[in-house]
Amino acid sequence: MAESGWIRMLWPCLALAILSGCNPFSEARPMMDEYVERVARVLETDPQYSDLRSPPQLPRRRDRVLPMPELDMGMLDFLSLYGCELQFVVGEKNSVMGKVMQPLNRLRYEVRFVEAARDCVPETEDEELVKVLEEAIDSKRESLPIAVWNATWGVEEVETLFTLAKGYYPVAPEGNPVADLARDAERMNEAMSSLLAGQLEVSLDFAGGVHQRWQAEYRAGQLINSAGLLTTRLDDATALLQQRIEGRPLCLDGKPNNQSDIVQSMFFSVYIEKIQPYMSAVRRARVALMDPLETLASQQRGVMPPAFAAWYEEVLAQDAEGGVWQQLDRAMARHTQSWQALLEQCGMRPGA
Repeated sequence: MAESGWIRMLWPCLALAILSGCNPFSEARPMMDEYVERVARVLETDPQYSDLRSPPQLPRRRDRVLPMPELDMGMLDFLSLYGCELQFVVGEKNSVMGKVMQPLNRLRYEVRFVEAARDCVPETEDEELVKVLEEAIDSKRESLPIAVWNATWGVEEVETLFTLAKGYYPVAPEGNPVADLARDAERMNEAMSSLLAGQLEVSLDFAGGVHQRWQAEYRAGQLINSAGLLTTRLDDATALLQQRIEGRPLCLDGKPNNQSDIVQSMFFSVYIEKIQPYMSAVRRARVALMDPLETLASQQRGVMPPAFAAWYEEVLAQDAEGGVWQQLDRAMARHTQSWQALLEQCGMRPGA
């Protein structure tokens, strides 16, 4: 009796779990598979599913991090003995902790070095020392783009942001999942652009928090996965539409019939109400997040490692011909045109 009572209490929870699990439109992959299935069904044919192509992974850290040029040890030892602020900056770098600086702290050091060395010059009467200081400043300014690169694309935290192991962008997310990340990317762009332009007074206090969010989020990777999923399944559905367009007409003499009514109903209830909102959500997130991340990389093309450059063209560059985003744009355009052509056979062209 007690056991049957527990079963009665648990049954509503089990039923709810089963029902939610059977809803193919709650997650991206089953939704897109179901869409192809329904297109095939209303067109009275069999669905054909293409293999999903795996997007390229972010290059390994050892292929992203650039070697940082070092000043001659004799020069550093000489400068560390001088009495201005630079003495303390160099001393920190020569400490045990300074020898294992993380990329962001290394960037901070490079900026502090230039500022401290520059402040030392007017206070220095020794011409030989002035020459050493100026050479050190020139060297550090020349290598600053490398420090900027390593503090953005060379950090470990960016690997989580772009991981492909966390599935697809959510179908019905609460709020805006990429809002904070987008603001972070914009702020990083502003700061790094200023540093690369020689404006060394820029504060980097915010950058640590950005790296923490990169390590806690994975939305960029989800968007990349969703771009590939949408491209493949839209092309699968387009192939079914084209097969019908080029074969037996959906309507004879442009007159609607029972099947065309079923097709039109599915078009509105599934494609318009389910698929298009998801495509729009992916596009909005792409513009908000991937655009500034593309800028964060493109403004550093001068030091971009070859392995990263190839990944950039395929994954980040919005207008790259063979990139995931151009492929998605073309797939969406082909799919829209195919629906228009099919429904036009029945005088039902969308937007007509």
